[in-house]
Amino acid sequence: MYRAGVVPVITRIDPERVRILNDARVRTGEYVLYWMQSSHRTEENPALRYAIERADQAHLPLIVYFGLWQSYPESNLRHFRFMLEGLAEVGHSLESLGIRFVLMNEPPEKGACALGKNAAVVIVDRGYLRQQQSWYRSAAEQCRCPLVQVEGNVVVPVELASPKEEYSAATFRPKITRQLDRFLHPCDAISPQHSSLSLDLPSLVAETTDALLSRLTLDSTVPASELFTGGPAEANRRFEEFLQHRLEGFTQNRNDPGGDGGSDMSPYLHFGQVSPVTLALLAQEHDRNNTPAFLEELIVRRELAVNFVRYNDHYDSFASLPSWAQKTLALHQVDQREYGYSLNELERAATHDPYWNAAQREMMKTGKMQGYMRMYWGKKILEWSRTPQDAYSAALHLNNKYEIDGRDPNGYAGVAWCFGKHDRPWGERPVFGMVRYMNAQGLTRKFSMDRYLERVGQVQ
Repeated sequence: MYRAGVVPVITRIDPERVRILNDARVRTGEYVLYWMQSSHRTEENPALRYAIERADQAHLPLIVYFGLWQSYPESNLRHFRFMLEGLAEVGHSLESLGIRFVLMNEPPEKGACALGKNAAVVIVDRGYLRQQQSWYRSAAEQCRCPLVQVEGNVVVPVELASPKEEYSAATFRPKITRQLDRFLHPCDAISPQHSSLSLDLPSLVAETTDALLSRLTLDSTVPASELFTGGPAEANRRFEEFLQHRLEGFTQNRNDPGGDGGSDMSPYLHFGQVSPVTLALLAQEHDRNNTPAFLEELIVRRELAVNFVRYNDHYDSFASLPSWAQKTLALHQVDQREYGYSLNELERAATHDPYWNAAQREMMKTGKMQGYMRMYWGKKILEWSRTPQDAYSAALHLNNKYEIDGRDPNGYAGVAWCFGKHDRPWGERPVFGMVRYMNAQGLTRKFSMDRYLERVGQVQ
């Protein structure tokens, strides 16, 4: 008999990645359903691997479902084009494995439950934001078969890495580092024993990206990125280029705004178009001596952000900040600001600061801001806004609107860091109180900012 909390299959997936979300019993069905939600890939995808194992053991075909929901909070044309470019590639890859890909224009949990009526079991991957959690709860209540969640977009399962919200990277790092040898291993891809390509199920998968976009009512004020194209193949190409040309100098060059030291993987990680396990293993294989700094960003810092949104219900608001940061910012709320800008002026990059303006323009054009400038950008919004609460709202709004990886744990944690999250109190000063301060003089002292201005100006 099937019991909630027990995984009743033989699987090569780490059991800590698997959770059963309801108490429905396994039943006879026409297929096994994988509801693809946050892992848009076929390689290194534990949820897909687990779904194939379940289908093979039940002697059933597997189908994969994805629901396009045009009303996803703060989404726009830029996000959807990047995502659909990746999903088109996923569709071809699934077909090559003999798996039917059902792509529909509907609320995801609605479509998953409809298909789940004829499924023996439904498998779903895992996201951490409020909207995603709502989908899972709704589906768990409605599904009459087991709903099993498999976590595959972090290296270490989030609750195993830490059972609580961590104060900083310093407290989180030793906990997650202890688990790496256990979870940093490949999840080999396999093909299912039974093809589902002959199943007569409606799907929009054959339509072009442009045709799919025309079906959706989206905010078109933010155009597609001028620099990034979505999809696992593009992620792999970019990462190979990083390994060959930039990993060796990553420790020294990653913060330089005028350089090109980053991996550019954050948009692809956001949509699950590449696995962090894949990136970590490839980096270690390529050059172990220069990998620690990259793994610090990829695993420690990224999964600290996941820890933040998992355990802090206020992750998208000023209330998420530690009490010391809220208190010190409140005490200095009435301080005189040398400069003040409205949200409209910020969005138009119409400030007195050429470096800040360049960062804003970079984000607006490409969908990704250089990492060090992203910190400076957030600090200046705090300095130039009427209240810290206004600043927090403005930073989140602009980040989520223009960044391809907006609406991501990394984005929420990154904005919060600018206001004191995952940091410590510093020397007290006007406006910032004891929150860490950054200024343009620091940029010019550390970096050749003319190179950054030139690089951003060359983005067409």
